[in-house]
Amino acid sequence: MTIAIIDYKAGNCTSVLNAFASLGVEAVVTHEADFIAKADRVVFPGVGAAKSAMENLEAFGLADLVREQALSGKPFLGICLGMQILFEHSEEDGGVNLLNILPGKVKRFPDTPGYKIPEIGWNQVNGDIDYYFVHSYYAEIGPYTTGRTEYAGVTFTSAVRKGNLFAYQFHPEKSGKAGLKLLKEFVSC
Repeated sequence: MTIAIIDYKAGNCTSVLNAFASLGVEAVVTHEADFIAKADRVVFPGVGAAKSAMENLEAFGLADLVREQALSGKPFLGICLGMQILFEHSEEDGGVNLLNILPGKVKRFPDTPGYKIPEIGWNQVNGDIDYYFVHSYYAEIGPYTTGRTEYAGVTFTSAVRKGNLFAYQFHPEKSGKAGLKLLKEFVSC
């Protein structure tokens, strides 16, 4: 099995690579279009800002490929910014059009007394399992939302699924046993 972790200079590729290695699964960090297209599974990680991430995807010629791979039916995983970029539009950086794979917009958390922006730390998904989050922007609840989380007075999408496309606002690679379990399920699907 081949797992391609997309390197678009906006991701936390090393952490994701190490998480798969801890499961005994080999993955490759790459921006080579042919390798990504032929991979059995694709991971779209993310840390950074929407505008520079989209610019990097375009510069590497990967925007259309990522869209194709996410819609291809093969297992595809988006993480944090890699989830947000799957939506239509982000308020970040004055407004950025995204890949338009999932319906909905990405918005900035409101300034709410008692809450720090960005959200950094552990939070629950669906009022249950804790995962590790680092983000200032969130995706609205939509038709493919499978996980909901609350922060700063907002209930937002923390997990989505559309066929074999899975995406998480949180970082499974930094979420201990619960996060590794999700990565293991992704490898097995």
